[in-house]
Amino acid sequence: MTFSFSLPDDKKLYLVISSANNLKWSNIEILRNLISHDHPVIVVTINQPYASLVKNYQSNGLDLSHIYFIDTITKYATGKITEGAKNCTFVNNPANITELGIAITEMLNKIPDKKPCILFDSISTMLIYLPSNNISRFIHFVTSKLRLMESSGIFLAVDTGLDPLLLSQLTTFVDGIIDNVHSGE
Repeated sequence: MTFSFSLPDDKKLYLVISSANNLKWSNIEILRNLISHDHPVIVVTINQPYASLVKNYQSNGLDLSHIYFIDTITKYATGKITEGAKNCTFVNNPANITELGIAITEMLNKIPDKKPCILFDSISTMLIYLPSNNISRFIHFVTSKLRLMESSGIFLAVDTGLDPLLLSQLTTFVDGIIDNVHSGE
């Protein structure tokens, strides 16, 4: 399946709602769509560590040269960064949204010519580390930054993973919602 959103050069922001079973598939298919059009992607991962994502992406035939990573899990879980990691910034803790915001800004500034698309995986997992109101403020900060920097963004969330207030706030921050809950089944 190919998602029905325009390419990142339209500078739009999307919330992709997926079933828990399809979250990894959604991540892969979104990346496949973006990479096939030669767009760099910054994957902000709160869901899986860098090493796991690299293995998963390689086994699905994705070109890693187009992918940059901001990993909030590896250092938190192991106390160290992955040796030999390419195009990756490691954040100490998924709850440290100040450090995460700085990492996002630095990564966007590192590749400004290409106007990368941010793929945020996943807002639902952030709820393990932060209360909804902090997540809402942080996503508002990120979406505002993306708009000011004329970049696009895709925010993944599990369909049953968000409370209604957070979902309604996120909906106001994006340009469109893609509901692919039943895709790929």
